[in-house]
Amino acid sequence: MKYVSLGKTGIKVSRVCLGMMSFGNSQAWQLEIEDARPIVERALDLGINFFDTANVYSRGRSEEITGELLADYRDDVVIATKVRFAMGEGVNHKGLNRYHIAREIEKSLQRLNVDYVDLYQIHRWDSSVDPELMMRTLNHLIDGGYTLHIGASSMYTWQLAKLQYIAESLGLEKFVTIQNHYNAVYREEEREMIPFCLDQGMAVIPWSPLARGFLSGKYSEQDLDRTNHVRLKSDPYLKHRYFRKNDFEVLTQIQEVASEQGVSTAQTALAWLLSRKGVTSPIIGVTSIKHLEEAVEAVDLTLTIEQIARIDDAYKPHPIIGHSYDPSDSMVDIKRNT
Repeated sequence: MKYVSLGKTGIKVSRVCLGMMSFGNSQAWQLEIEDARPIVERALDLGINFFDTANVYSRGRSEEITGELLADYRDDVVIATKVRFAMGEGVNHKGLNRYHIAREIEKSLQRLNVDYVDLYQIHRWDSSVDPELMMRTLNHLIDGGYTLHIGASSMYTWQLAKLQYIAESLGLEKFVTIQNHYNAVYREEEREMIPFCLDQGMAVIPWSPLARGFLSGKYSEQDLDRTNHVRLKSDPYLKHRYFRKNDFEVLTQIQEVASEQGVSTAQTALAWLLSRKGVTSPIIGVTSIKHLEEAVEAVDLTLTIEQIARIDDAYKPHPIIGHSYDPSDSMVDIKRNT
């Protein structure tokens, strides 16, 4: 395993981060703890020391699994979780208001069975909260020993720049990471977000590096019409964010490069992402040891300049998707551009 600095924090993290959203009990494709255990143990054996979850994943069950499986390794791992989305029926049981954050950080720590998390991230933007209040609230968590660092996730660059400016002007700690939507079939982050993060010295830890499995090559254009596909039935974001005509054009190039390299399509897509300037640790979600091992092997896979260019050239710009948590937003964007 290779390691890289988590932005300017001085913390070293593995070149890939294991996303724990695959573990829980709210979706048919998620694994409960007895099946998650061998995967996490193998990840540790392979040198992965960076693990990402969120309170909303299976309504806290993912955090519970994460806490139990990493309990004996706390001093050797970097644990990240997130807050933003609804964790109850009450009108204040969601958002980035102080009321919600104060309660959710305590609950996350209890589920994770830790005294603090290494990275606490806002799970997208919340326009209802005053930005200065938001940054003061998050800094209170640092001062109170609840988290070592704070991070952001999918939002527009102007929003992140505004929050960073407020923090700097008030002498507060800024976000050290951005968890953004970035892969070979979604590269809109290259316009402003990634250059801004490079300027700020922020770590870029992309989510959905394989486009929810689309870039593994296991789907075809005909799959959209299938009614018995488990992942397509239970994951509305998959078919609404991807499956554009251009997505398959990019996938074709990745498959051709994979054949030339003698590796899998997924490994090629991940190697392409790891080659991008500014990328720290893509967050991989797996449900088998085989897929985990393939992802780790991709860390040492080097694509040629010509191969990277072929994948790059196949991509066509399209609207922003992934900043909202509502799949209907993405569906509108995709229908407008197919």
